[in-house]
Amino acid sequence: MLPVDKQMEIIRENTVEILPEGELEKKLAKAIATNTPLVVKQGFDPTAPDIHLGHTVGLRKLKQFAELGHRVVVIVGDYTAQVGDPSGRSTTRPQLAIEEVEANATTYLQQFSKVMAPHKFEVRRNGEWFAGMSFANILRLAGKMTLARMLEREDFTKRWKAEAPISIHELLYPLMQAYDSVAIKADVELGATEQKFNLLTGRQIQEAYGVEQQVALTLPVLEGIDGLQRMSKSIGNYIGVSEPPREIFGKVMSIPDRLIVPYFQLVTNYAQAQIGKIDAAMKAGENPVSYKKELGRTIVGMYYDAQAADEAQGEFEKIFSKKGLPDEIAEFEYNWNEQEIWLPRLMVNLKIMNGTSEGVRMIKQGGIYLDGERVSDDKIKIEVEREYLLKVGKRGFYRIRGKVA
Repeated sequence: MLPVDKQMEIIRENTVEILPEGELEKKLAKAIATNTPLVVKQGFDPTAPDIHLGHTVGLRKLKQFAELGHRVVVIVGDYTAQVGDPSGRSTTRPQLAIEEVEANATTYLQQFSKVMAPHKFEVRRNGEWFAGMSFANILRLAGKMTLARMLEREDFTKRWKAEAPISIHELLYPLMQAYDSVAIKADVELGATEQKFNLLTGRQIQEAYGVEQQVALTLPVLEGIDGLQRMSKSIGNYIGVSEPPREIFGKVMSIPDRLIVPYFQLVTNYAQAQIGKIDAAMKAGENPVSYKKELGRTIVGMYYDAQAADEAQGEFEKIFSKKGLPDEIAEFEYNWNEQEIWLPRLMVNLKIMNGTSEGVRMIKQGGIYLDGERVSDDKIKIEVEREYLLKVGKRGFYRIRGKVA
């Protein structure tokens, strides 16, 4: 292993806090002296089918620990996902069925390997210990935390003051995440800054079960492409690592200019000196678009290859700079029992939209085009037995044609 100071230099990169102060250095010194790697964990709840760039911030830090010679454990939260992490939430998450969680977990594991080689990390599911827990075990775990301490958590405090519901099962979430650390005897746990309460709860619960306390390491939250909220599948402001190259590139091109530097910093392998030059150039008045394209190519290249990155940029420029059409356009044929169909209903039937309200909203925002003409009437009905070129948003192109059933 590298000396403690060299390891800390790498670990501190893009890290917000390491708590308690000085504790990680002691653990590293002991690991070197005994030739025993630290157990470093992060949990991921498979609440949706895909991982996005926000997830990769933690995965990339785990990769650094693995390269430093430590034992990295990725916890797939098949049981915590059924509760739903209340961090940063103003409402209770919908509870997921175990079948849905399992399906999501499969794609998570496939996509983790896009960031870190599978042999570099160990995968554990917290169902390994929670599935066999008796009610007596759960009572014992719940007895390790007071309600007053739980309500110190900012999200719960806000909801309590706003008289918003807090379900009892949500109070179990920090305890479940903490018990994961007990089960694997974690030395270090990573999480975004909003996870600080959960990470410190892990220390408290480990101590209660006679396990050496972990170090809590917090990481920056990656803002979504809207520049308003954290990247999230449920909000829709995400870039998925398994999305098509042109979709990744196009989404990168849509981010606010102020996110160019944070994205280079948190989701690419660019050295700090390179990022500093980009930042200085933009502050000196250089056009951010060229750096945004560089960022898009870099991210596509990381999850695909250089050719895919070049093609994604070429297609983007063809559509937006030269006002052309993409090389490949999805084609849909459908059946309907009338001569006309309400456009938002059609987009839902074709699974282009999740709900008619989303379609209505996009029409009002000027984001829907038929045969190159912007749709302004949210009550529009189109002829079924006719072909249209439908454009949804900036990058969604579809050829649609129906038949009257």
